[in-house]
Amino acid sequence: MSSESTDDPVFKALAHHRRREILDLLKDGPRTTGALCEMFPQMDRCTVMQHLKVLEEADLVIARKEGRERWNHLNSLPIKHIHDRWISAYAGHALSILDRLKNDLEGQPEQ
Repeated sequence: MSSESTDDPVFKALAHHRRREILDLLKDGPRTTGALCEMFPQMDRCTVMQHLKVLEEADLVIARKEGRERWNHLNSLPIKHIHDRWISAYAGHALSILDRLKNDLEGQPEQ
């Protein structure tokens, strides 16, 4: 499987603002599905579960059953892979442009 096709579920998962909000909550630590549902009173439990399923399919959330509770843990590695492949390469280019601009501006006489 190519890297493009493995990145697709991650981009799909990150595309929805509610899923990004769920990931933000999980950044602070694992939460039960019930606790996540309480954090989103405007959504029913089924909708929260659907969002969690998309996040799990993208490997952004790892769910563990402990007794009757389902604990959801953040897995940030897929986001790191996206950063390494897409963002860091472009960030280096942007930094070189900013550095060149700074040097050009510092070389300009004041008016």
